[in-house]
Amino acid sequence: MFVCGLTGGIAAGKSVVARRLAERGAAHIDADALAREVVEPGSAGLAAVVARFGSDVLQPDGSLDRAALGTIVFADAVARRDLEGITHPAVHELSVRRMSDAVADDAGRVVVYDVPLLVESRGTDGFDVIVVVHAPREVRLRRLVELRGMDDEEARRRVDAQADDRTRLAVADLVVDSSGSLESTLEQADDLYDRLRSLSAAKQAASHDTSVGGPS
Repeated sequence: MFVCGLTGGIAAGKSVVARRLAERGAAHIDADALAREVVEPGSAGLAAVVARFGSDVLQPDGSLDRAALGTIVFADAVARRDLEGITHPAVHELSVRRMSDAVADDAGRVVVYDVPLLVESRGTDGFDVIVVVHAPREVRLRRLVELRGMDDEEARRRVDAQADDRTRLAVADLVVDSSGSLESTLEQADDLYDRLRSLSAAKQAASHDTSVGGPS
């Protein structure tokens, strides 16, 4: 299995790159989607959240009230760690299952694990390569205002809540520069996919050599 950790700051264009990689044949696993799945109604994760934080974090229909929970955990570091202690192991377990399923019929398939806060969560272990989709801070601020309708203050708050560019780029093995046109970003994503396939093939070949004892 070859796993690429994909990350990038808000409005950097990570989703564009992830979609392109999936179109080319990569298995795209979205960490945010998994985080929502592990606390769906009826799940053990949601039961654990309610046991820790009380029924006030539930909507009338029994689903998680994310706004109510967010109000609690963002103001209390201990509560936030408790929540992470519930959700992170569940997300990890689910991600491992999804990755295994993704390569069941093709061991060389590239798995792209899409983690918006990979740097902030210090979760850089376990990847064969880490790809950062990068656009400078000012470009991302402009996109948030012009494309998402945020005011300047909200845009800055969102950007500044994440790791800065230097910290994020420091963990990168490969970088996609998404500061230009959409066409440029897609071209880089295509080149990236080809590179990831080559790296995956090399890993498979090395694994095969090791399993048969390697050269004499």
